[in-house]
Amino acid sequence: MEIILTQDVSNLGHKNDIVAVRNGYATNFLIPKGYAVLATASAKKVHAENMKQRAHKEAKLQEAAQSVATKLEGITVAIATKVSSTGKIFGSVNNIQIAESLSAKGFEIDRRQISIVGEDNVKEVGIYEAEAKLYRDIKARFKFEIIAE
Repeated sequence: MEIILTQDVSNLGHKNDIVAVRNGYATNFLIPKGYAVLATASAKKVHAENMKQRAHKEAKLQEAAQSVATKLEGITVAIATKVSSTGKIFGSVNNIQIAESLSAKGFEIDRRQISIVGEDNVKEVGIYEAEAKLYRDIKARFKFEIIAE
């Protein structure tokens, strides 16, 4: 069954994508929740017209995300936390602290768009790598350093 997504759905597609899914997934979950509409012939025509009108706006968004990605690639963010004498952190550092330290440097990135590369929990002092998903396929990797307070 073909559907048109009305908003981003993780592991499926982005808003305004036309995707093929199983009938039960579409009729029991996506359409009732408002994540998608059925891709009929008339809906596809309306969708095509809307996509033509949005192409210019999408190009601007993509260009802005690309410029933020190039700025973000070269920085290292320092996060100060309480540390024991052995170098272990009390608790752990997650994407919320990374988003706060990025906003202090002037990058307004939502915490849900940031993921730590390679490890689930950061529990020791050191340099780690994170990835920010800025726009559809535009991702930026940057380093963050855990330092003792």
